[in-house]
Amino acid sequence: MALDRRRLQGSQIAIRPGIPADLPSLAAIENEAFASDRLSQRALARHLRSRTALVLVAAAAAGTVVGYALLLFRREATVARLYSLAVDPAARGRGLARRLIAAAEEAASSRGARVLRLEVRVDNAPAIRLYEELGYRCFARTAGYYEDRADALRYQKPLARST
Repeated sequence: MALDRRRLQGSQIAIRPGIPADLPSLAAIENEAFASDRLSQRALARHLRSRTALVLVAAAAAGTVVGYALLLFRREATVARLYSLAVDPAARGRGLARRLIAAAEEAASSRGARVLRLEVRVDNAPAIRLYEELGYRCFARTAGYYEDRADALRYQKPLARST
């Protein structure tokens, strides 16, 4: 997905729930953002339809999807999971990951979650730094978690109660 970074600079970005029409953009972002452990277009479509998942998208004024966050929920559980987060490379450096995480936290809290958990590759220093800046704390390491056998760090953050 080739975005014109100059056009994106002045555009407003809205965070909204994903819709089926977003699927091609979501798949393109997924393929650009991750070298392995990618969600297939079929899996993304399933998550868009699922009652136990929420796909939040960052969309430019023209409707162009430039990032997403995928949340997973379990019935009656107080822990939600930030399963995937990706921003189009042309849209990085604009605070979109922070905004998507904040929206994910709010959505999880509104569904009754008290904690948001996630996994991150041990070698993804920028993501680790961001999560820690946002108050996430590492509570475990899972050996060989990723497709290429890289370890994952497991993080969590208590959520503010939704009123």
